[in-house]
Amino acid sequence: MRKFRDFLIGAPPEGELPARVRADVARQQNDSEILIGWVLLLLVAILGALYGIAPKAFDEKAPFEPVPVVIACLGALAAIRLLLAYLHALPRVLLAFSVIAEVGLLIGLIWSFHIQYGQPPGFYLKAPTILYLFGILALRGLRFEAGYVLLAGLVAAAGWAWLVWYAVSGMSIGDPITRDFVEYMTSYRVLLGAEFDKILAILMVTGVLALAIVRANRLLVRAAAQGHAARDLSRFFAPEVVSRITGAEDRIAAGEGEMREAAILLVDIRGFSALAAEWPPARTMSVLAEYEARMVPLIRGHDGTVDKFMGDGILATFGAARVSETAAADAVAAALAVADAAAFWAQERREAGEQVLEIGVGVASGPVVFGAVGHDERLEYTVIGAAVNLAAKLEKHNKVLGSRVLTDAETVALARAQGWAGQPLRSVTGTRVDGLDRPADLAVLA
Repeated sequence: MRKFRDFLIGAPPEGELPARVRADVARQQNDSEILIGWVLLLLVAILGALYGIAPKAFDEKAPFEPVPVVIACLGALAAIRLLLAYLHALPRVLLAFSVIAEVGLLIGLIWSFHIQYGQPPGFYLKAPTILYLFGILALRGLRFEAGYVLLAGLVAAAGWAWLVWYAVSGMSIGDPITRDFVEYMTSYRVLLGAEFDKILAILMVTGVLALAIVRANRLLVRAAAQGHAARDLSRFFAPEVVSRITGAEDRIAAGEGEMREAAILLVDIRGFSALAAEWPPARTMSVLAEYEARMVPLIRGHDGTVDKFMGDGILATFGAARVSETAAADAVAAALAVADAAAFWAQERREAGEQVLEIGVGVASGPVVFGAVGHDERLEYTVIGAAVNLAAKLEKHNKVLGSRVLTDAETVALARAQGWAGQPLRSVTGTRVDGLDRPADLAVLA
């Protein structure tokens, strides 16, 4: 039964929806109610204009004209509901009442035709105004709640059944019922089969529309949940990574990767682990939040992607998550911007009497593999390659050279070729770096 239900109306969202998702769905439904109100007001205005300019064909001896009354009532009802929707003060009870009132007014209008035109009750069963009942059903569907469509359809079917009963019992002719379709079309007699077809059509349209709305509503709820999930993911992952995850045509699996020419930037606070061991946890996290709030926008502003936060370390990539022709130039420019921001932050802390924090930055470039690693139940996008290891080693080598930003000569040459117009503070050739098997030519940027 569960499989049949899921096939028929779609699978429900997994787990209980968070309050913010439910609130988002409620906002969407309220916006739909506003749209329904405006559409109904527009229809009322069109009907009023057409009735006003059209020549009158009814009996002049009729006691009253019901059409203007019904149009005015529908307009007032739509205006009140629209106002309440804008005020977010439209309770379900009032909404249900308005649905019943809309259908009831239309049924009442159809019933009044035999009085307005001075004809037997069977006369109104031929009125094409029944088509407006289907319009009301379709209009109710804009809210994406099947309950109101079902309510409108059931009231419409019951109203039409009442019209048939009234026509059969209220006509003064001998036998008000006929089994001849031609006689039904050319007289006031009632063909019960034809009227049953109308009721059946109302119920069929109601059922199909309600089913479509239930399926659409589940899609709406899942879309809202996925939208919130994507926005939440963007706070934990780089937007480029979120885009790859949510936009993947196939399910992402561990071991998938691409070779990219990229640049790697690694930032680390000097001696922060020792300080964090002495500080209260709240102070540690507060300082980290302030530090990352200053550095991350600079990295992002130079087209960098934050790959991960490693305690007080920030690993950023350029040209890995998103292909770039200026990856090295962007990484060098970002490293210098980060160094300037760190110097300004250190000055602020010094003036405030706080512990001064110094940073080290390593920049390297070269081919890396960008892809998903981990287990099928826990994946992570990251970069792997010699450039990642070199950036980490250069960041640590800042302590040896007394520098803040360090890169290798190849990255400087590549950055210049890509448009970077700066100059290193000094070059260090043939120096030994811990973890490298041969001497390296380095460039101190700051």
